Amino acid sequence: MKPSAAEVAAAVGRTIPDLIGPDLRVLFSGINPSLYSAATGHHFARPGNRFWPTLHGAGFTDRLLRPAEQHLLPALGLGITNVVARATARADELSPGELTAGGQVLTALVRREQPRFLAVLGVTAYRTAFARPRARIGPQPDEVGGVPVWVLPNPSGLNAHFQLPDLIREFTALREAATAPRSRPAP
Repeated sequence: MKPSAAEVAAAVGRTIPDLIGPDLRVLFSGINPSLYSAATGHHFARPGNRFWPTLHGAGFTDRLLRPAEQHLLPALGLGITNVVARATARADELSPGELTAGGQVLTALVRREQPRFLAVLGVTAYRTAFARPRARIGPQPDEVGGVPVWVLPNPSGLNAHFQLPDLIREFTALREAATAPRSRPAP
């Protein structure tokens, strides 16, 4: 159900519970929830956000899921969290200190849950939260919480630098890595 403008406006500062399950292949981390998402209680719920079409286009899901179907993801080995928990109208409302503190919380979550990959959706937020000023889109040389990191473009409709085919290409590369057999150490 679509929230009213008043419900969206009242969502400032709200949080959305993490979507976590056992044996995650990928834990996707948004920057922080939008007001629309906080009003609905569903991750990446704002109309125009391309997360769900990208997830499907990249082969993570066999059909296009709606945000209200997010509960299906853990059974697919996928989870969702955020670098910063509080909802804002725009990610640029977050301070560098909030992003850094959120990176510490995310590190603890990743260390505890041990997904196969952490995928941070937004290179600028990743650079700030994890003090990696030269980070680029794609797999990272460093780990977070003992887990390999993949930085993906932010799927927000506000991110004009990446169109849907570009997003799908980047997410597909992660899916291929996350579904590849794990290499075993040489004897």
